[in-house]
This record gives sequence, C-alpha cells and structure tokens, in this order.
Amino acid sequence: MKDWDINIYRGILTGYNEAFIIDGKKKDELIAIDPKSAEIIRPILRGRDIKRYVYDFADLWLINTHNGTKEKGIKPISIADYPAIKKHLDQFYPELEKRADKGETPYNLRNCAYMEDFSKQKIVWGNLNLKASYSIAPEGVFVSAPCPMIVPANKYLLTILNSKVGDYYIRKLGVTRNGGYFEYKPMFIEQLPVPKISELEQNQFTSFLEDDISPTYEKKIDKLVYTLYGLSKEEIEFIEIQ
Repeated sequence: MKDWDINIYRGILTGYNEAFIIDGKKKDELIAIDPKSAEIIRPILRGRDIKRYVYDFADLWLINTHNGTKEKGIKPISIADYPAIKKHLDQFYPELEKRADKGETPYNLRNCAYMEDFSKQKIVWGNLNLKASYSIAPEGVFVSAPCPMIVPANKYLLTILNSKVGDYYIRKLGVTRNGGYFEYKPMFIEQLPVPKISELEQNQFTSFLEDDISPTYEKKIDKLVYTLYGLSKEEIEFIEIQ
C-alpha cells in the first residue's frame, strides 16, 4: 500500500482529552454563549466508535485550538478570539500548562503538519481490534490518537483491508495479544500488497458500499479478493478457517 498515492497518519493527540474533547451538551453550551466557538469545534471518533464499514458517533467533539502550520502560513489559534472556550479550558489550566503535547500556548494543541487532512475523507480504524474493522470517516471528522487514518480515502482499499485475505496477511506481520487482540499498526498496514486495477474493476468491489454491508455482501467481496490474488481452492479453504 505504501506505493499508492496515500498517506498514513496518526489521529489527533491533545495531551489532555478531558479538556479538549467535550460532549454535545457542552458544545451546544459553548456555542450558545459565543457562536464564534463553532469555528473550532469538530466531531471526533475514538477507536471504540469505529466498526467494520461503519462507525457509531458518540456525540463527542474536539476543541481544535490548533497550532497552525508555518510552512503553509497558517497561524495558531488565538484563544483570546474564543472567550467561551477559553473559560472552559481555564478550568484545566494547570494540567494544560504541564502537558508535553502542547503548542505555542497551553491552550494550543501540539504541532500537526497534516491538520488540514482531517478535512478530507479518510479510512480510519481502531489500533487494537479482534479483526479488521476499517471505515470511512467523512470530511471534517477527526479521529483521536492512537487511531490511525489513511488520506485520501479509497473505497477499493477499504474493501481489501476489510477482506479476509487482507486481514490474514496483516496479522501475520505482528503478534496477537491476549484475548485475540491485534495492534493494527501503520507499519503493518502499509506492507499489504494491493494490486492496482482499473477504476472500472475497482467498482466491482465498491458498488455496494452505499448499502448496508451484510454478511452476504462480505462473502461476495471475499470471493472477488480471492480471485484478485489468484488463490487456489486449498488456499481459500485455509484462510476461511482462520
């Protein structure tokens, strides 16, 4: 996958989630006090929210007081421009001040050169899982570290990653922990060999993704992937029982 035109990144790291990740009630309260607050509050997913092809939004929101990007001329967020958010963060100031992951001020998040990529569609997954559980997060939705993400999203890659073949290959690169949990590190994901095929051929894998993904659909995907990789009957039977 590392030969594809994609980037694999880590989700956002705040250094103190208790302050920067809020629920919907608090979000609404901050915006009611100061409508400008909405400019820097974004939806965020955790690893536990991400399922196979779908995600469950837990109504959690990131206060994105980013630290800017010097290379792109983007300035850090000035907390003085957002008084309601500053008052909220001031409750946690001692913790914000001593955290290692901070930006220009204790109110700012740490430097993140790919901050703008959260505004794009992305493939996301929880780093620790019992099986392949990748989904696409829409534009503007953040994911929290240690969740990784692939930018830009590619539905064909999504089906390969969620397939039995893809998962079998990736899990052979690392060690499964107690309880069957595997750490889906980017260093393993990028090693998955994915054939580059035409857009028309890719549509065979992705044409149904707008529908609910049922076990029947997943079996159809796996059959396509078996053919894609030219697996024998014996190899297919071996992977099916894993």
